[in-house]
Amino acid sequence: MSITILGVNHKTAPLALREKLAFPNELVEQALSSLYQHPLVEGCVILSTCNRTEIYLSYEHQTDYLRLKQSVENWLAQFHHFDISHYRDSFYWHEGQQAVEHLMSVACGIDSMIIGEPQILGQVKQAYHYSQQQNCLSVKLTKLFQSIFHVAKIVRSQTNIGANTASVAYAACLVARQLFTDTSSLNIMLVGAGETIELIARYLKPHNFNHIIVANRTVENALKLTAIVEAEMIALSDIATRLSEVDIVISSTASLSPIISQTMVKQALQARDYRQMLFIDLAVPRDIEATVNQLKPIHLYTIDDLQQTVENNLEQRAIAAQEAHAIIQQQAEIFLEWLKAREAVDYIVQYRRNAENIKRELELKARNAIKQGANIDEVFAEFSHRLTNKLIHAPTQTLLHAAAHDCDDCFKVLSKALGLKAH
Repeated sequence: MSITILGVNHKTAPLALREKLAFPNELVEQALSSLYQHPLVEGCVILSTCNRTEIYLSYEHQTDYLRLKQSVENWLAQFHHFDISHYRDSFYWHEGQQAVEHLMSVACGIDSMIIGEPQILGQVKQAYHYSQQQNCLSVKLTKLFQSIFHVAKIVRSQTNIGANTASVAYAACLVARQLFTDTSSLNIMLVGAGETIELIARYLKPHNFNHIIVANRTVENALKLTAIVEAEMIALSDIATRLSEVDIVISSTASLSPIISQTMVKQALQARDYRQMLFIDLAVPRDIEATVNQLKPIHLYTIDDLQQTVENNLEQRAIAAQEAHAIIQQQAEIFLEWLKAREAVDYIVQYRRNAENIKRELELKARNAIKQGANIDEVFAEFSHRLTNKLIHAPTQTLLHAAAHDCDDCFKVLSKALGLKAH
């Protein structure tokens, strides 16, 4: 096969190495251009995410595979300025069918840290478009990625791989969406500015909430969230006076004692005419007093409530992943059949080109001989003799080699191709 993958991911390499091998967007163009100029590379695509760096390659000749592997590893080491020998155990190479099925699994989210996560498909599409823009795609890679996008669509539509929440942050957002159907009039307060709150902000962004307030111990630390969502920044000390304005509170801080008390929520409810509120407490220790749940109409979810939902859904995703594997294997076989046919056509074209070159060379010699006064009959006889010998030389040598090495299957196939009768 002429499709291969070089990569590292969250299963094989620590974060420090993945950081070292990452290709930021501003470097992808340079990297693709440099790699594509390699004489053994027919086409290339580079995928770089926080969990993986993978290089997808197509090449022409199977005999070049070992040289290609060594050369691409050296190129990667030179591009990122590191000694690959220190990290070789962290790298993997996938070839042929294994490579095709791996890339399909990546695009479908089966190879992700969280099974079925949807972001990876967009990242694969972006990697493909980068290579397309730089004219670094081969016919084989173009067809492969088209097949991959088709497979991902089938897996998403025919399995439940992405139907259930698979992270506490996403589960929190789902609870909010289920309780409040119209998000456009809702106000949200996010308490804290760490990774969990940042992830929640990313999940909330597409739903166009009316107003988002971020409360943090220091306003400066919360400013980075404005790059994700348009939000108002307040200090933790202002929560009590602003609580009545919001419908949803999602909290995740490192505080050792509750930040939001039952008394604060009581006062907020009175000011809101007792309209329902949702509190989601993702902190350990808890940010919100447990007694808040005694108030009506209050909905309070803790991290344990959401974690159970996540664990149940991960089990369902694992079942869906098995169904997705069956689809991937089937679609990989379809692509590989196309690839084999494509490579057969390439060999046929090459064989015909070689024959044409031999004919053209001998024809030129014959014409020159005639121009110099040689006997036409003798020239034609010599031309026919040499043409026949040159055309049958390679098949003859292959027949002899097959016979000498007891390769009966090879001998039978070649004999049939040459129109020979079996003895």
